[in-house]
Amino acid sequence: MAETIGKSQAVKAKTAKGRDAKEPWASADFAAKPSNYVNRELSWLEFNYRVLSEARDKSLQLFERLKFLSITASNLDEFYMVRVASLKDMVHAKYTKPDIAGLTPQEQLDKISQRTHQLVEMQYSTYNRSLIPALKNNGLRVIMAHEELTKEEAEFVDEYFRKNVYPVLTPMAFDSSRPFPLIRNKTLNIAALLQKKDGKDKELEFAMVQVPSVIPRIVELPREVDKDGKEQRGMLLLEEIIERNMPSLFLNYDVIAAHPFRIMRNADLTIDEEEAVDLLEEIKKQLKKRQWGEAIRLEIEDNVDKRLLKILKRELSISSQDIFEINGPLDLTFLMKLYGMDGFEHFKAPGYRPQPVPALMNEDDVFTNIRKGDIFLHHPYQTFDPVVDFVRSAARDPEVLAIKQTLYRVSGNSPIIAALAEAADNGKQVSVLVELKARFDEENNINWAKMLEKAGCHVIYGLVGLKTHSKITLVVRMEDDGIRRYVHLGTGNYNDSTAKLYTDCGMFTCDPQIGEDATAVFNMLSGYSEPLGWNKLSVAPLWLRGRFLRMIRREADHARAGRAGHIMAKMNSLCDKEIITALYEASCAGVRIELIIRGICCLRAGVPGLSENIEVRSIVGNFLEHSRIFYFLNDGSPEVYMGSADWMPRNLDRRVEILFPVEDEGLKNKVIHILKVELEDNVKAHILQPDGTYEKEDKRGKVLVNSQEQFCREAIEMANAHTGEETPSGSRVFTPIERSN
Repeated sequence: MAETIGKSQAVKAKTAKGRDAKEPWASADFAAKPSNYVNRELSWLEFNYRVLSEARDKSLQLFERLKFLSITASNLDEFYMVRVASLKDMVHAKYTKPDIAGLTPQEQLDKISQRTHQLVEMQYSTYNRSLIPALKNNGLRVIMAHEELTKEEAEFVDEYFRKNVYPVLTPMAFDSSRPFPLIRNKTLNIAALLQKKDGKDKELEFAMVQVPSVIPRIVELPREVDKDGKEQRGMLLLEEIIERNMPSLFLNYDVIAAHPFRIMRNADLTIDEEEAVDLLEEIKKQLKKRQWGEAIRLEIEDNVDKRLLKILKRELSISSQDIFEINGPLDLTFLMKLYGMDGFEHFKAPGYRPQPVPALMNEDDVFTNIRKGDIFLHHPYQTFDPVVDFVRSAARDPEVLAIKQTLYRVSGNSPIIAALAEAADNGKQVSVLVELKARFDEENNINWAKMLEKAGCHVIYGLVGLKTHSKITLVVRMEDDGIRRYVHLGTGNYNDSTAKLYTDCGMFTCDPQIGEDATAVFNMLSGYSEPLGWNKLSVAPLWLRGRFLRMIRREADHARAGRAGHIMAKMNSLCDKEIITALYEASCAGVRIELIIRGICCLRAGVPGLSENIEVRSIVGNFLEHSRIFYFLNDGSPEVYMGSADWMPRNLDRRVEILFPVEDEGLKNKVIHILKVELEDNVKAHILQPDGTYEKEDKRGKVLVNSQEQFCREAIEMANAHTGEETPSGSRVFTPIERSN
């Protein structure tokens, strides 16, 4: 596996060499023209605008809009810490090679800054002009500044500060004898300019205090009842309470100015895995550096004293284009805490309870059920419990000899980890690949890896130069007719928490050929033994890119021969140039291509002579669209696949990914149904326009289709049909399809 990337590039070169240079798409020089591609970072920002559009949608429940606004802030933080940080590293290294859209790293940063400032302005316009008045009208007064407090509220706040906040604070000064304070990544702080009270020294001094994260940021004030007898609730943010009481932190000084600020640092880990003697220790060391990386973004109040801003700008070495002057509270992720406040359930969408899987709704154990035929799982519409039960049952079954699993991201109190530890304790052979390089889950995964080792599991800490992103579990069981292998394959992580929030698909099978392939996958991961070939699975980084390209080009060949060509594909992101070029080629050959891409899309859709047969839509709803599904008409013998990989260079060339076929006709129809319903969605879908913007469909006169709500309804109906129950009308957690006016 150490030579994987080099081999993969050789495969790419070989496939490129074999093309017919006389084809129209090739002569048009599609691949070389930057205007045919969209920059991936700007495309991601467009995705965050789509999330923001949900926060601005007044047809949604009020607290759901708060949630979406919080998500835009969280998304933007990670984008800066990783993607913008990476571009800055390139600029520092004087790297000037343009991306597929023809932009150098510095040009990308300039465009990102402009577009992000517009995004932030829209975030706070939504917050200030729409959400805050709506909250007030519905009984929750969000006090924007401490100066707005009534006398009684001010007394309560000051007492709260003295009892709960003051003992925790550590004010820090900056002068000739004390260096500028170290400011941790993403922490909220208050900077101040001070002047001595004795009147002799008029020189201004800088000081700051960190807003403690151990104290709730939202402080609710005593409730009141208005003249109409309605209860009124009020809340103030912790930084406003601290700012109000700054004089008590600097008793010998007058506070001339005080403003909250927050910085984002470069959090992109740089690990030389070839030189790292112990990968686990190297990652632990890099995690500490993440808190003190280069400052790449500064957020501060828009009415900041310019003298104070000048000090911050100088000491943090931050450029003007990376300074965001904010009209409102910094770090809108606090809105997720506001979303969780009790007493406002009627302003939230009703919760959905994942339904049982009909194929497992009987008295038989999971292995007996899998032997009856492949089982399809659709999360979160159907419960993730069968996946947990699969591992747990294997841990306790005396006939099970071995369990092997890949783990990329798991929950904080993972039942799967507990089951694997139990299996090792019961004498099973347990092998687990824990990917230490799963971004922002590194520390969590280090802890799980150590715990599994202590329990007696054989733990593999990922592979040098590659991330293991595949989702696979193999259970080896001794049965009356010999060894049988049971496999679970999925599109999402083995995380029981996110399985309630992310849309993903999975499949149980005991197909001998897939079982044989699964064994080869784990032998490859643990022993570097590369199989001579595969039965049914396709695995990146060596084999998957070529498989996708062959299937896309096969559809193009059929279309050129006068037969129908059709591709439907659903994924998180599309930014691989070779895949995009193949799709353009297929479009020009007459293949109908329908793509459902949640986030980044570097392809231009609907452009005459280039992509007029390609449609791209992005669905943003209550659940995060996460599944990867691929359909190819194949001259009337459709092939359907699911997997862990997006069409991105990192997935195809630098990760261990698995693509698996759905061969059972009944299951194949279920998967195709998912694609078709999402392609009919006209409520949550945004359609990519030729100019790179996204627009929602015109719903006038059309039957409304909200794919996520339809899947909720179908899961409930299938479970109830299996038990013979009727769906109670009061239990419906979706909006019925209705014709719009």
